[in-house]
Order: sequence, then structure tokens, then C-alpha cells
Amino acid sequence: MVNSSQVSHFTLGAYFDTGSLRWLYFLIILCVYASILFSNLLLIVVICLNRTLHEPMYIFLCSLFVNELWGSAGLFPFLLVQMLQDVHTVSYTFCFLQIFCLYVYASTEMFTLSAMAYDRYLAICFPLQYNVRMNTCKISGLIFVSWLYPLCAIITVQILAASLDLCGNAIPTVYCNNFYIVQLACGKTVVHNILGLANLFVTVFCPLSVILFSYICILRVCFNGSKQARQKALSTCTPHIASVINLCFGMLFEVVQSRFDMTNVPKLMRILLSVYFLALQPLFNPAMYGLKLTKVRVLCRNTLRRTK
Repeated sequence: MVNSSQVSHFTLGAYFDTGSLRWLYFLIILCVYASILFSNLLLIVVICLNRTLHEPMYIFLCSLFVNELWGSAGLFPFLLVQMLQDVHTVSYTFCFLQIFCLYVYASTEMFTLSAMAYDRYLAICFPLQYNVRMNTCKISGLIFVSWLYPLCAIITVQILAASLDLCGNAIPTVYCNNFYIVQLACGKTVVHNILGLANLFVTVFCPLSVILFSYICILRVCFNGSKQARQKALSTCTPHIASVINLCFGMLFEVVQSRFDMTNVPKLMRILLSVYFLALQPLFNPAMYGLKLTKVRVLCRNTLRRTK
């Protein structure tokens, strides 16, 4: 038995010996991270510098891209360091810091996507009242809540987790996960489990309900409207729908993997799928919005030309 006061580090058990492929994996991860930094920073700069993009949809996008940088910063530098180490351990303090960073990222992502769905709902279902309903005060409020609630919720969860007496220090993943730390507890974790389920409901099911309601209303308007209105609605909503599906797929697998036996799935596949929503979502969103939204694509091209 290991008392939590004696736990100075956690051992990450999902890593395996990559041998001569270590540097190849390192370069792949480095290239993915560099692509995430470049694409998200480019779109943030484009949105901030071009007044034509100072509209609610693009302001929410800017918040989304900032969150992608936040989340990737909590994962990729850590993965790069771990790829070059033979002993895969992480300090007690840094483990909780990484959990804070990654959990805030995932929660803020869901809230921001639900705010974007609500924005599209107002724009398509109430076009004449859109500017009144989606005013500056409401935009600021939605972004503020999208960041504030995850910060407060994750801090509360982590304070409770840090107070636990632990009977071990082995985490069977490639990054720190609050669920597995709670699983290491020596005593009862009823309060932690209830709080975790409540937080899951608020950060996942509530935003998904808003997204589902928004798109039911949007589809109803699209089917009753003209062909031109339908095409315009689909062109602006397609990237958002793809982003929501991509995020939910990754989060679903992470939940399934932590709750059920996945030993039949190859280890490398489990690792890739466990980091999917953390690694691919920050790369997927800029690609989708940069390619699908014509105005953004043109301004990105012009910005890159001016920098040459």
C-alpha cells in the first residue's frame, strides 16, 4: 500500500518499447504538433486582423482555435519528452497539471461547439432578429461561460482527487487521467464518482442537447426554405457537424476504453484512439473551417502571400 503523501510520481503503463522506430514516432508527433500550431495560429491571426470576420460565428471560431492551442500544449510537449525516455514516469504535481489542462480543453470544446450551434440556429431560424438576439453582450457571456465553468468544475474535481489516499501509482495510459487516479484510491470514492457523473452530464450531455435541438430546428427551416437558403445553411453548418462528430467519437472511445476490457484491441491502436480527440481535433477543425468557409480560405491565402 502506498499512501498519497508518499506518492511522488505516477508510472504511465501504456507506453511500449519502440526500438529503432522511436525517432520516427518522435518526428511524426513533432510534425503533427507543428501543423496544429501553424494552422490554429494562422486562423486566429486572420480572424483578429480582418474586420470582415468580426462576426459572432468567427469570434466563436477564434475561441475554439485558442482552446485547440491550449489542449495541444497540455499533450504534445509531454508526448515528445516521453517518446525519448526509457522510464515513463510523471511527477505527482505535473500529472494533476496535465489533467487540469486536458479536462478544461475537452469541456471548453463541447461548450464552444454548443455556443456555435446556438449561433447558427439564430442566424438561420431568425435571420431578421439575429443581430438583436446575438449581440455583443451575449457573445461575451457565452464565451465566458464556456471557459469559466470548465475551470471551476475541474478545479473542484482535482481538489477532491488530491485528497485521496492512494494504494498505487500506476496509470495504464500515455497521459494522466483523473478517472484512473480515483481508481487507485484506497477508500471509498462515492462522492468522486457522483461528482464525475454530474460533471459528465453538464459538460457532455447538456451541450449535445443544445446542438441536437439547434440542428433539428435548422433542418426544419432548410427543408421548408428555398434551395439557395438550404445550400447556404449546409455550407456553414457542415464543418461544425463534422467537428462535433469527430470530437464525440474520440471522447466516446476514451470513455469506453477506461470502463471496459479492451485487451483484444492492439495496443498501438488503443493508444492512437485514446489520444484521438486530443491530437486530431486541433488539426481537424482548422482544416475543416479553413477549407469549407470560402471567406476564411481566401483571407488565409492572402495573409500567407503577404508574409512571403
